[in-house]
Amino acid sequence: MTIRTFTNSYIRLHDTMHEQRKSDHIRINLEKDVDFKAITTGLETYRFLPQALPDINLSQIDTTVDFFGKTLALPLLISSMTGGTESAYQINRLLAEAAEHHQVAMGVGSQRAALVDDKLAYTFQIRDFAPTAVLMANLGAVQLNYGYTVESCRRTVEMLEADALILHINPIQEAVQPEGDTNFANLLSKIEQVCRQLSVPVIAKEVGWGFAEDTVRQLSNAGISAIDVAGSGGTSWSQVEMYRAETEIQRRVAATFVDWGIPTAEAIIAAKRGAPNLPIIASGGLRNGLEIAKTITLGATVAGMAGPFLKAADNSYQTVLDEIEITHQELRVAMFGIGVDSIAKLQQTDRLKRVV
Repeated sequence: MTIRTFTNSYIRLHDTMHEQRKSDHIRINLEKDVDFKAITTGLETYRFLPQALPDINLSQIDTTVDFFGKTLALPLLISSMTGGTESAYQINRLLAEAAEHHQVAMGVGSQRAALVDDKLAYTFQIRDFAPTAVLMANLGAVQLNYGYTVESCRRTVEMLEADALILHINPIQEAVQPEGDTNFANLLSKIEQVCRQLSVPVIAKEVGWGFAEDTVRQLSNAGISAIDVAGSGGTSWSQVEMYRAETEIQRRVAATFVDWGIPTAEAIIAAKRGAPNLPIIASGGLRNGLEIAKTITLGATVAGMAGPFLKAADNSYQTVLDEIEITHQELRVAMFGIGVDSIAKLQQTDRLKRVV
């Protein structure tokens, strides 16, 4: 067997498992308690100092922000969740329509399976439903060590007609998965190649455990265009994988890491120190517009939410629209309550105080 034949066989086998894994992930996130048990986002330790005389008109507050060459109505990203199955397509289509309606950004789940099986590509092809929204393609960075190339990344972007590519980085999740890909050796140099050769911005994204300051610095030096910190405090993917475990040993190992990681608030601050000039996407356990306001003041450009939108999408399109609208209104009220009328001023305010 040639190396090429072996590699192609390996990819096909793993992408068959990938499709089942994605179905499992949706089901478990909707049905099980997969939150961190001891670690929180850390955002509860920060409070805004209220301004009882805000000296602004609530109706004139501007929450728009520029993001990858487009204007978002508010600094919100519907974070990457799913793809690769028919049910995932229905979720992605619904979320894309909502993102277009409210003019927010959206990422899709890993597109790995669709790179091999063209029949799955449609589950990610949502540009027609969001013609002007910021859409971000997605591939696991570790796949660059498993037969995937810069050209694979280019195909991923073209499949979605994406404005940017997310390379998600998830060593702990891979380590506790029954079928995890755990060869992270020399990965940074391959990420650098992608950043240099791809025509769209490349975002480095954790999946819920956060990046440390030195890691952010390494990624910035490699040419990454933005950092999605995806800190701890929301969904614990070791818990998700615990429910997928095939043996008691796997289950216990996965359960051990339920509280691994860097809380989201700390991860934002670390990213700001590690790469002061890079846009930061704050995600990891965010649940409302007030928390988004806190992340913007801590240093983020936009904030990502996944769990609330997955649950909303499981209900109805209107529920997703309502969730975005509620989040928007919460953000606006938070800004009104401290007397700032633009995202730029929210980023510069000194009214966010550490209280614990």
